[in-house]
Amino acid sequence: MNKVDPKVGRSGFFPRSRTKTDAPAANPLKHKLVQRNALARKNEIDSQTAVHAKVEIPSTVKDYARIKKAVDMSPDIDNSAKIARLKQQIGAGSYNVNYEKLADKILESEF
Repeated sequence: MNKVDPKVGRSGFFPRSRTKTDAPAANPLKHKLVQRNALARKNEIDSQTAVHAKVEIPSTVKDYARIKKAVDMSPDIDNSAKIARLKQQIGAGSYNVNYEKLADKILESEF
């Protein structure tokens, strides 16, 4: 393991660590105070943002949120018994397709 030389100082990775180049005297622009807007300019900015910072949520998004909430609150359906029964019927060769129901489902999805 390498030893750290305490005279060199830590890298900028460590919090609150400073090297000689980070000192306020070495870089006075970096530590200059932030200049604030004048009160008149602040009021002008506030009035502009009040006019332009409005958000309207479309009714379709509201409907989607309401539907999603209802779905999330509904109980989960456990189809594992039905799936196991169908797998057993398919494996045994006794599964029969109801072609009328299949055709109705295909037509429902198309129209």
